Amino acid sequence: MTTLPAVTIRYCSQCNWLLRAAWMAQELLQTFNTDLASVTLVPGSGGIYEITVEGEVLWDRKTDGGFPDAAQLKQRLRDRCFPERALGHADKNAGGNHSRKN
Repeated sequence: MTTLPAVTIRYCSQCNWLLRAAWMAQELLQTFNTDLASVTLVPGSGGIYEITVEGEVLWDRKTDGGFPDAAQLKQRLRDRCFPERALGHADKNAGGNHSRKN
């Protein structure tokens, strides 16, 4: 049995980014649902907004320059964990770099 990937979203509670983090968690769960082991929200401080999968950084607000668009993050997660998976309209919204057929 293959282990499913676990996503962690670390967000700054001082900056009131809980709703942003929860929305992104919902987007990932809606798209990848039972293909993920979990999406965990972890409060922090100091302006952190970092999304990792199995310890590998998918998005870091400080190094990636702001917050991810849902389609961007879904593509990064897909590319890392599910490279053969099509994302439908999310692929088209980012320039069509990953047009795939089902």
